[in-house]
Amino acid sequence: MKIVQLSKNDRSGGAARAAYRLHQGLQLVGQHSVMVVESRTSDDPSVVTFEKPMDGLELVRRGLRQVRIAQDANRYRRSRPKGYEEFSDDRSAYASAVLDQIPACDVINLHWIPGFVDYRTFFKRMTRSTPIVWTLHDLNPLTGGCHYSLGCDRYLAHCGTCPQLGSDKPKDLSHEIWERKRRVFSRAPPSTLHFVAPSRWLGGEMRRSPILGRFGVDVIPYGLDVEEFAPRHRGSVRDLLGIPRDARVLLFVAEEVGNERKGFTCLVKALAQCAGKIPNLMLLSVGRNRPAVPIDIPWRHLGSVDNDRFLSMVYSAADLFAICSLQDNLPNTVLEAIACGIPVVGHAVGGIPDMIRNGVNGLTVPVADVEALGAAIADVLRDTARCAEMGANARRIAVEEYSLELQGRRYSELYATLVEPGGPYRDGHLQQE
Repeated sequence: MKIVQLSKNDRSGGAARAAYRLHQGLQLVGQHSVMVVESRTSDDPSVVTFEKPMDGLELVRRGLRQVRIAQDANRYRRSRPKGYEEFSDDRSAYASAVLDQIPACDVINLHWIPGFVDYRTFFKRMTRSTPIVWTLHDLNPLTGGCHYSLGCDRYLAHCGTCPQLGSDKPKDLSHEIWERKRRVFSRAPPSTLHFVAPSRWLGGEMRRSPILGRFGVDVIPYGLDVEEFAPRHRGSVRDLLGIPRDARVLLFVAEEVGNERKGFTCLVKALAQCAGKIPNLMLLSVGRNRPAVPIDIPWRHLGSVDNDRFLSMVYSAADLFAICSLQDNLPNTVLEAIACGIPVVGHAVGGIPDMIRNGVNGLTVPVADVEALGAAIADVLRDTARCAEMGANARRIAVEEYSLELQGRRYSELYATLVEPGGPYRDGHLQQE
């Protein structure tokens, strides 16, 4: 079976890495997977970069589309509060150009596509010819632009008066985007599009969505290479990183450490409460932009780490991993930590409880409960035998439940239901319902 993975990037950002890992997993189980991206980070020959049409007329049209999209966003340049992540339009300046470069295939698997795939032109044309599976990596396909709602539930109605735009108008840009998405998907027969949610939380949110709730959804967790992410010799790794062998190391990893949604501030407050209870406590962090916050314990910040083998060494240097997200899907960092045999303490939000089994491979606490987070960190780090047992359980769970091969087989089974005799796309064409 030939599958095209359509993603904005192949390695830059958590969603892109998750998409690329699926691509690898499918290849491992014998599928012909090709990845088409707007921009490529890897040198993988099976990843194809979209070529922007450069003829004069198309350049003019693309420029005009870019201006229109930018003008709509710029209306909120001054009102938009700081601290929020990207806000994405459903439109793309490429319009239908992406469609013309998708190779012939049995299934198209969409991933994180804002700014790359234009909803209206793509779904109007492609749902009639090729089965489409869409792996959700956040809430954006369900909303009027945000990727995480952070307590706002307007996307369950019609968006508008958007707090992430700083808007007090019911029919603002978020409402316009939400309505365009609703119109696009209201015209698509349910059999033309199938969704995959990596976490039970995101699957539940999709089922509640007025935009996408009538389409089918399966929960298939992310996978990762459990040989690449595997326990390394802790003492040797600590020597390499200049970390004392007798330290009790707590690790925090995020693409952007200062991203408010990732909850580093909660971790700092928790550490202030528990630091005196844990001898030789040290904080180790990975990600862009070390925050300028006071921490009264030794703190080593490594910056961004792009090499998976070196990243597995960083995980292996830790005794415990902290995931403090205020809202999240199925964070890659948790999978990476447990694959390296590191127990996890974190907030019980989104898909995090799918991976952390309380008392087995870590502990979860209520979101933003700083006292509970600090107590959980202290409980695990002060009990070395319990910490080691949780770490062994973490590795076992990762190998049994989150390997690339298992993810590849699960997706292959889903794809087969769409193209097999009796499926909605038998004989290569959508069968009328």
